[in-house]
Amino acid sequence: MAPYEPSPIDTSQVQLPSQLEELVERLAEHAHDHWAQLRMADGWTYGPERDDVAKTHPDLVPYEQLPEGEKEYDRRTAMETLRAIVVLGYRIS
Repeated sequence: MAPYEPSPIDTSQVQLPSQLEELVERLAEHAHDHWAQLRMADGWTYGPERDDVAKTHPDLVPYEQLPEGEKEYDRRTAMETLRAIVVLGYRIS
């Protein structure tokens, strides 16, 4: 099997308008909620430390309670998704 070589869409030239900041935040919250829902469906619960055996994770909390670094991770994912949409020729209006 050949080694995996990620090849994301080049979005480096896309500048998102500032009007999309609220959308980015809503999408980031959605991404977190979706991730949490999948984990919980798989038996994970909140715990102060991540424990893969016990299936506990400190980020199984509402988005507004996440550390800023975790929120920023979700924001970057949302922004990159929006940039890819633009590069692929779609419009956000």
